[in-house]
Amino acid sequence: MHIVVMGVSATGKTSVGELLAEELGCEFVEGDSLHPRRNIEKMESGTPLTDEDRWPWLQAIADLVEIRDHEGTSTVVTCSALRRKYRDVLRGAAPTFFVHLDAPFEVLEARMQERTKHFMPTSLLRSQFDTLEPLDDDESGAVVDVSPPIDVVVEEAVNAVRTHYLD
Repeated sequence: MHIVVMGVSATGKTSVGELLAEELGCEFVEGDSLHPRRNIEKMESGTPLTDEDRWPWLQAIADLVEIRDHEGTSTVVTCSALRRKYRDVLRGAAPTFFVHLDAPFEVLEARMQERTKHFMPTSLLRSQFDTLEPLDDDESGAVVDVSPPIDVVVEEAVNAVRTHYLD
């Protein structure tokens, strides 16, 4: 199984993804670690990424998932996956279930203002919300509210994944 933990910045993709992978016995992959350095620099400067910036990053994630799929290794990957066409690239590597972490703008803005060691500035949050295309009905996935404590969020994510793969 391959799961992408998606959503805008500050939804807790890394924290939820690590715990989800641990709970499900999957390899955890931090998608941000596959960004080219120029993408990181662009975001650090407060400039939103373009589709042209994102394609190599998305392809790197897809390539890694495809390799793991051929090896028989299940993965949990973090990736904002804000648009359907980005998710299509990821789905092209292997059948994928998306866990869309979601919360109101104000909740996430407050979280971002508390972070210290992250390249994504608070100023880019609005552009992510503007870019976000929610999962369509024909996409395998679930929306999980990240407003509750993390243990509740992870439990809901685990339940959604298990329901999908057991049905």
